[in-house]
Amino acid sequence: MRLGEPPGSPRPPPLVRFADKALRAFPEGRRWHGWEQVVGGRVALVEATLERTPLFARHVSLGARMVPFAGFEMPVQYEGVIPEHRAVRADCGVFDVSHMGELHVDGPTTAAFLQEMLSNDVDRIGDGEAQYTLLTNEQGGIVDDLIAYRLAFGQYYLVVNASNREAVYRWLKESEARGSEVRDASDDYGLLAVQGPRSLERLGLPDAAAFTHEMGELDGVEVMICRTGYTGEKGVELCCAAEDAPDLWDAILARGAVPCGLGARDTLRLEVCYPLHGNDISPETDAISAGLGWACALDTDFTGVETLRRIREEGPARKLVPFVMEERAVPRQGMPIEGGGEVTSGTHSPMLDRGIGMGYVPAGSAAPNTELVIDVRGKPRRARVAKKPIYRKGE
Repeated sequence: MRLGEPPGSPRPPPLVRFADKALRAFPEGRRWHGWEQVVGGRVALVEATLERTPLFARHVSLGARMVPFAGFEMPVQYEGVIPEHRAVRADCGVFDVSHMGELHVDGPTTAAFLQEMLSNDVDRIGDGEAQYTLLTNEQGGIVDDLIAYRLAFGQYYLVVNASNREAVYRWLKESEARGSEVRDASDDYGLLAVQGPRSLERLGLPDAAAFTHEMGELDGVEVMICRTGYTGEKGVELCCAAEDAPDLWDAILARGAVPCGLGARDTLRLEVCYPLHGNDISPETDAISAGLGWACALDTDFTGVETLRRIREEGPARKLVPFVMEERAVPRQGMPIEGGGEVTSGTHSPMLDRGIGMGYVPAGSAAPNTELVIDVRGKPRRARVAKKPIYRKGE
């Protein structure tokens, strides 16, 4: 079956062929990792299972600092967060994001099913297009934020946050409509994000519209080329069979991309105000207060829509805002903001050379240029609400 053919053709679409080809490129798969946990005032050694992506050996050989993240052993940095961050802003970097969850939802009723489950209007995207959307609960809280890719009629590919993979799969599976099937294919794929102003040049790819995708080949590796990313820069996310991920990684590095870790990914996304699930958004935070009303088609019927309509009509009591520190200080998650607010993400911006962050504040304090006072380790430090994005090229 070629991309765009109706179901029933004998040959599966290219992305499904990856799953058939994947032979678990990392046979060790999981390993036991020791953790210390305080139990009854005493330190006890407990066992936690950490998974590895198909690129684990590549990260180790490059000297990456490996850390636990969302159940995986992931590289937080190679050369360092600042040089990796600047490489993406100035040239091209590559991230291993194979820890992300990947689900297939297939069947003749899939579009109608996803329209009821996801916040955005799935009917607006056609074959070869993608859409940022939310999975919400009855309170309008965000179970996960994800990207839905339409492969063909009745065939969708969802990329979800790694820490929410099981929760999203279970949520969708329990609500599965007749004529649709939800399948977790996360272990079958490798996923690499190549980002930066020279990313397309280095990959030899033409420019294309954001939130589109197509099948292609890069240095002999079959890939799904997705015009998406989490850095605010031009770039692509490349999906391939898990067993092909090491070859794809090597080819991208050979083309001049700088290997980057989770540390730079976080500072990059925060400079452009992309929310992080578990920090800035969660099942307890609604989409309107989080500034994600644009990703909610409130004229459709999905879980929590009535609550979100009410919040939009009445106005949220608090809002998620970006801010820039006016004094030398680095804000961190959980720090109080005077007046009843709280920092949800914070870091030092490599491009602005100052502390930046996001946090929830009372709606009356959410306008740009409003002064905030943040308790940074017991000391009040001034900040101001910024416009999105915090970092703009040329400013």
